[in-house]
Amino acid sequence: MSDQITSTFAALADPTRRAILARLALGETSVTEIAAPFEMSMPAISRHLKVLEKAGLISRGREAQWRPCKLKAEPLKQAADWLDEYRRFWEESFDRLDEYLKTLQIKEKKDARNKNGSGRKRR
Repeated sequence: MSDQITSTFAALADPTRRAILARLALGETSVTEIAAPFEMSMPAISRHLKVLEKAGLISRGREAQWRPCKLKAEPLKQAADWLDEYRRFWEESFDRLDEYLKTLQIKEKKDARNKNGSGRKRR
C-alpha cells in the first residue's frame, strides 16, 4: 500500500495533474476536452495522463476515435485514509495545547489577583 501512496502523492505533486483529476471528478471525458483549458501541447498533456494512469488514478480507454479518460478514486481514498491518521494526531495535539493554554490563563488571572491584592482576605 505504501508504494501506492507514494505513486499517488507523486502524481498529485503537479498542479496540472490535480486540475486534470478535478475535471475527471465531473465525469469521463476525452483527452481533447481535458487539454482544452491548458496552454500546453497535446504531448505534454499526454505525459501528465501517463503519470496519472501509472499511479492508478485514471483509466484510459479507446472507443473508435474517442480516447475517454475516467477517474479511479481508490488510490485517493487510500491516501486520504493515511492522512486521516495524522489529522487525528494533530487534533489531539491541539486539544492538549488548548487545555494547557486554559491552565495558563487561569494561573495568570490568579497571579494577577494576588499581585493586586484582590485575592487577599479582608478583615
